[in-house]
Order: sequence, then structure tokens, then C-alpha cells
Amino acid sequence: MTITLIVLAITIALFIWGRLRSDIVALAALVVLILSGILTPAEAFSGFSSSVVIMMTGLFVVGGAILQTGLARAAGNRMMGMAKGNETKAFLLVMLATSAIGAFVSNTGTVALMMPIIVSMAAQGGFSSSRLLMPLAFAGSLGGMLTLIGTPPNLVVSEELQKHGFPGLSFFSFLPVGIAVITIGILFLLPMSRTLIKKRRKHNRKTDGKSLDDLVEEYQVGDNLYGYSVPAKSRIIGQKVSGLDLKNRYGITILEIRNEKRKALGMVRDVSQSIVSGDSTIEAGDILYVVGNRNGMEQMAADYGLSREKNVTLGFYDIGLAELVVLPSSKLTNTKICESRLRENDKVNVLGIRRGEEYIYDDLGNRRLKSGDVLLVQAQWHDLLALNNENSNWVVLGHPDETITKATLDYKAPTAALIMLLMVVLMVTGWTAPATAVMIAALLTVLTGCFRKVEDAYSTINWESVVLIAAMMPMSTALEKTGVSEMMSSSLVSTLGEMGPYALIAGIYFTTSFITMFISNTATAVLMAPVALVAAQQIHVSPYSFLMAVTLGASMCFASPFSTPPNALVMKAGHYTFIDYIRVGLPLQMIIGVAMTFLLPVFWPRRSRGYGDLHARHHLRHGAEGGRHGSSCP
Repeated sequence: MTITLIVLAITIALFIWGRLRSDIVALAALVVLILSGILTPAEAFSGFSSSVVIMMTGLFVVGGAILQTGLARAAGNRMMGMAKGNETKAFLLVMLATSAIGAFVSNTGTVALMMPIIVSMAAQGGFSSSRLLMPLAFAGSLGGMLTLIGTPPNLVVSEELQKHGFPGLSFFSFLPVGIAVITIGILFLLPMSRTLIKKRRKHNRKTDGKSLDDLVEEYQVGDNLYGYSVPAKSRIIGQKVSGLDLKNRYGITILEIRNEKRKALGMVRDVSQSIVSGDSTIEAGDILYVVGNRNGMEQMAADYGLSREKNVTLGFYDIGLAELVVLPSSKLTNTKICESRLRENDKVNVLGIRRGEEYIYDDLGNRRLKSGDVLLVQAQWHDLLALNNENSNWVVLGHPDETITKATLDYKAPTAALIMLLMVVLMVTGWTAPATAVMIAALLTVLTGCFRKVEDAYSTINWESVVLIAAMMPMSTALEKTGVSEMMSSSLVSTLGEMGPYALIAGIYFTTSFITMFISNTATAVLMAPVALVAAQQIHVSPYSFLMAVTLGASMCFASPFSTPPNALVMKAGHYTFIDYIRVGLPLQMIIGVAMTFLLPVFWPRRSRGYGDLHARHHLRHGAEGGRHGSSCP
């Protein structure tokens, strides 16, 4: 027991210190427990085969697909549009929309997704974003209590119950608790959020680097862009672009060829984009995106029987934009663009030139480049990334490697929605285990093209979190084997047990909540779940309310900017101080704890064999002589 307690104390101290990565600390603790003989190798590494760890890994991929396809952004934007400039309505929409998305996507991903939407909406409505950003962070955590997959501690307590022979928790078992905490959060934060408004909001500056939409607007790329689809019987089919001589005949240039196909009974939509070269061949179903002489476009359409597309916009699925600055030493200086071989050698199209305050769009092929010119270029994403390797001719502005991660595959949003719906149905109906449902969904997101490449799916997984959880799970086994869990639960019971089960529930909640301020909520849930279960068994009551107190205490941690990633995410953008979190987050954390102490027995009445009625056992009702089946008790 002594070694286990020392390892636990040092582990927590290193987590609080924060100088070492948390996953390294957890692995080091695991190795010490093996070398000391407390855990066998099989017990120590059992966490890496845990269904919770596997499920969380798959959830990272599914959540990444929802973000990559723009599904979450589209849902958020639609709800934000409903605010119509009303500050109170905007607050309610932020809380409800974020909570709803947070039920299925990690709270960190949800908050990262919603932050730019909130800032933009606040700017348009003329009110301070600082009123909304902290509630946004809290709503991401509150929404995690709506479903089994909403937050990792939910999965931890469910597995703890099953490990000890109790029925596990279903997908929507948490729904009543989630609705309750969201209601409490809204009622408390609606007036309190006004105290968060900062006078410094006018000094917000735009981040360096332009978005793709910024570039399109600045260079007016879409103003003279038209699309023409190629029908099955057009005589342009099979011809190479070089043979069409479109520049001389019609005064136009094809910027992009896009082709859309549907598979799997029309449910899966694939879009391919390609930069045009002289060897590009026109195929049936292609959409030609052209710029140049308007009359020439109409003449080309008439000559080849092409149909004009409506609502033409640039897409950034396979193709992106970037700005290049021509260096004084560049071989491009004083060279015409048509002679520069940029398209042939570097596979880029030049869409515009910024020369000082002047923007040049016309007759680009015959324009001579000058030192300091900024070129807006279009290319396949991998070719844009390769431009960074050129050091003598130009400098790439911004960060194309970061921009590509923000370019969503929005045409895949319906596919991602169907996959997420399938995952939820599989979990709710119990047709397969939750971990299996998640892995099916994760695999489908890859196979249906919700990511540009398989590596993108792997990159969405937070491996530090996965290793941390897998390495910390066996700690609970060590605590049980050495009697630490029994000792901690006995201390709680001896201190609070005589005061009744409600006091014990409160003690578990606030103890868990306190520990979560220093280590991750998942690690805390892993440590406290067996303690809560043993405590419930010692006073002979059902453990469900006690384990729910653990997951609530681990997830509802608002008193520090460093207790959860979402809290830290909004700190700088909202100009918050540490005191702001204590002033707003700590009271909310305590109110939820007090409310849930009395509500959890209502939501989770006695349901386990062999446990008597708590109201009779602890005389919580005056004059009660015995329990009644179905009464509300932990």
C-alpha cells in the first residue's frame, strides 16, 4: 500500500508541476508498479486493450471527420444566424448549439470549432465576444453529459460498473443529468456572463495569415468566374485543352476541371478537382471553371453544347490558394508570366498580381513580373506545399500547411451526418457493442473519403490522451489490490457515512472535482470510480448515483483556466484572468454539486439486487419504517 500511495502522490505532483508530458508520467508510474511487483505485466498493459481506450481512439477519428467535412460548422452557422443581433438570444443559441454538438464531439474540438463563429457573430451584432466565450467553453463540458460518448469519464464509469457485474450505461442514460446541468448552467451564466464583458475587446487583432475566403475576396477571384458542364454528347469530350486553343479563339482560360460522381446508391458523393495543363482531357460530366472574355465564354458554350452552371464558387477540396512574393534575386523578374513556365514546372496558375496598392487581373500572361510582386497562385494542395521548398525565387506568405487543415470537404457533410447517425443508432439499439459501433463509424469515414488521405484520420487522434488513459487505468487495479481504494472509501464513509448517503455523494463529487483541478478529468475518473463503487457497497446501496457523482465531478470543472482544454482555449481570446474563472466558474461548479447531490437519487433510483431502501436505512424521512420498492435513492 505504501508504494502505491507514494507512486500515486508523485504522479499527481508531476501532473500538477506540468513540466513533463502527462503520458510520460503515467507510463513511468506504470513501469514502477510493474517493477515493484504490485501489478503483473498483463494487468499493467490491460488498459491498452480496454474498450474505453479503443472507443476513444475511434471517437477522435469520427469527431475529426465531422470537423473536416464542415458538418459541425454548418450546423453552428445555421443556429448562429437565428440570433439576428440579439445578445440574449445569441447567448442562448451558443449554449444550446455548443451543448448539442458537444454531446457527440469532444469538448475541445467543439469549442475550437465554435470560437471563430462566436467572434464573428459578436462583431456583426455589435456586442462583446467576451460575454460568450467562457460560457462557450463551459457549454462544451456541460453538453458532454448528454450521451455516453460525450466525455471520457462517462465511458470510464460505465466500464467500472460492468467490470463489477452491474449493467452498463446506455447511450442516453446520461440524458436527464445532462439536461439538468445545462439548465443550471444557462440560468446561472445568463446574468453572470455580463460581468465577463471586457473593455479591451476593441483591441482584438486579426491573426497573421489570410484565410482562403480572404484571398478570394481580396483578389475578386469569383467576380469573373463561370462554370460550364459537359453533357454526354458534347463534341468537346476527349479533346485535350492544348488542342482547343481557347485563349486565342475565345479569350478565355480554364482554371479548373471539376468532376462529381455518386456511389453507393447515390448516398456517397465524390468530387475531384484538377489544375488544367495542355495535356488535360475533357470528359463527360466535367465542369469547366473558366475566366476571361464573357462573350467568348458564351460562344464556346454554343460551339460545344455546354450548359452554364448556377451558383459557381471556388472549391478547396483538392486545390488551394497561396500568395508568393517575388524576390529581387528571382529568375522570374522581368519575365512574362506566359514565359515563366510556372504552370509547367511548378503546376500553378497565376490568378492575380498585387503590385503595391494595385491589383492586376487582365491579360496576365503578357505581364512582366517585378521584384516585390505578390502573386495569387492556385494549385493542387501538395504542389502548394512544395512551393515552400523554393528559396531563391519567391517566399510563400502565410502557412499553406495550416490552411489545408481548415479547408473543409463540405460536399462530404451529408455522408458524415449519415455515418454519425448510424453510429448513434447502433449504440442506442444495442445491435453491437459501443466500441464496435465507433470503430465501424471511424472506418466508414475513411472509406467514404471524409478525409483527404488516411494520414489525416490518424492525425486527428490525440495520442498523448490515449496513452495517458491506457496507462492510468491499471492504477485503479493497483489501488484495489493494495487496499488503497478500500481505505479511501472507508475514510469517506466514516467521515460522511453517518450523515447519510447524500453527504457521501456530495463528498465524492467535491473530492473528484478538487482532484480534477490538477490532473486530467479522465485520469481522475479512473482513480475515483473504484473508490465510489466500494463506498456504495460498504453502505449497501446501489453504486449508480455515486459513480454519476464521479463523472460529474470530473467533467464539471470550471474554476481554473487550466482544468480543461476548452477553458484554456478561450482565455486569451476573451481576455480573461484567473480570477474570472474563480468568480464565475467556481460558484457554478459548487451549485451543480449541491443540486446533483439531491437530483442524482431521483434520476438513479435503487436498481441493484440486494440493496435496501436508503430512506429507511438512514432515516432520511421522519417516521419512515421501511423502504418502498421504486422510491428514489442512490
